[in-house]
Amino acid sequence: MDRTLVTRSTGMLLLKLIENEDMYGYQMIEELARRSDETFTLKAGTLYPMLHDLEKRGLITAYEKTADTGRVRKYYSITKAGRAELSAKTEEWREFSRALDKVLGGVSYAF
Repeated sequence: MDRTLVTRSTGMLLLKLIENEDMYGYQMIEELARRSDETFTLKAGTLYPMLHDLEKRGLITAYEKTADTGRVRKYYSITKAGRAELSAKTEEWREFSRALDKVLGGVSYAF
């Protein structure tokens, strides 16, 4: 698989992960791999700069929370601006996918 396709959509995927549930970094790495049947795998060295960028852009916020084990973890939450960005990027991706399917002769999807 061409990794540039993944790189361009990773921000959208991260926003989607925390759309309904705040998560900490390692949890995001595991959940993204699980939901994508291991197609999307991130390393911490890739994830955290992306999270910092999303936070800098006001699309997510971060807070610390103590886990049951006593370990303090940094959780990430989507903001109102992040939800708007996710919606716009999702629609952009759907339009692109529909056009690509038409050119490749695939079936059209009802989103």
